[in-house]
Amino acid sequence: MKPEMIYLILGMSLVTQLPRLLPLVVLSRLSLPPIVIRWLKQIPVAVLSALLFPSLLIADGILSLSLNNTALLAAIPSIIVAAKTKNLFLTVLAGIASSALLQFFMS
Repeated sequence: MKPEMIYLILGMSLVTQLPRLLPLVVLSRLSLPPIVIRWLKQIPVAVLSALLFPSLLIADGILSLSLNNTALLAAIPSIIVAAKTKNLFLTVLAGIASSALLQFFMS
């Protein structure tokens, strides 16, 4: 393997890991105010919502709130299971099962 390739791989690993490790190292030594900790705990929910809602609400590039939108319909039982059980495994299982059933019966 050429030395340039090794340098390239090392450089890519550095720029990939540095943004992950630097905040971990810096923030582990700081005492953050409770309001900042509460705000940081909301970030995963916000990111998940930002990733999920477009795939649930948009079909073929347009807003789809109809009964033909199986992804949106499958999300309903998943949300109910998540709210009642707070169990990620059961929530995913409910989503997969409801999506499979909807695809089977609506196709």
